[in-house]
Amino acid sequence: MYRVTGRTRRGPGGPRVQRAGAPGAAAGKPNGRPVPPVVLALRRLPQPRLTGLGAGLFASAVMLTLGFLDLLLLDGSPVVYGLLFLPVSALTALWVRAADLVTAPIGVPIAFAVGVVPIAGGTGGFGGQAMAVVTALAVHAGWLYGGTLVAGLIASVRKVREMGRRQHLVRTAAAAAPAAGNPAGPSAGAGEAPGAGGRGSAPGGRTPRRRPVG
Repeated sequence: MYRVTGRTRRGPGGPRVQRAGAPGAAAGKPNGRPVPPVVLALRRLPQPRLTGLGAGLFASAVMLTLGFLDLLLLDGSPVVYGLLFLPVSALTALWVRAADLVTAPIGVPIAFAVGVVPIAGGTGGFGGQAMAVVTALAVHAGWLYGGTLVAGLIASVRKVREMGRRQHLVRTAAAAAPAAGNPAGPSAGAGEAPGAGGRGSAPGGRTPRRRPVG
C-alpha cells in the first residue's frame, strides 16, 4: 500500500508517495518510535466502565467462582486464592468508571470475604460457617490488605490522571476562548475627530445657540 504525503516538504529527489509500512509512516508517531509490547498488550485488553455497584458485584462474583474452583481443584488452597485475588482487585480498579473510583478499595475486601466462604471449611450451621469465615479473614489478612492496596493505588493513579486531564482541558478551553471569538471592531467614536459629535454639533464641539425670536 502507498499513501500520498500531501503538502509536506521534501528534500531534493524525495518521493511524494511512500510505503504505508515505512518507518516514518507510523500512525500517530511522528518520529516512528516503536510502541513497547507491554503497552500494546494493555491496549488490547477490554476496558469496560462499571459503576460502583457493578464493580463490587463483578469482583464478588469472580472471587466466589474462584473460591469454588479452588475448593474443587486444589482442596481450598488459601495461597492460590490470595494470588488470584490480586489481579481481580487490579481489574476492578481499572474497570470502574472515574466517578466511582472511591468504591474500588471498598468493594474488593467485600469480594474477598464473599469468595473465602467456600474454602473457609466451617461446619455446624450458620454460626460455625460465620466463625470459619472470620477466622479465615484474620489468618489470610495479608492477601486481603495486599489486594486492597493494589486497588487503592490504581484508583489513586487514575484519579490523579483524571484531574490532570481536566485541568488540561480547562487550560486549553481558556486559551482557545479569545481566539474563537470575533475580534472587537473599532468603537463607534474611535474614528471621529474630537468634537465631531452628533446632529447639530458645531465645529469645535460647541453647540450653536439659538437666537430668541421676536
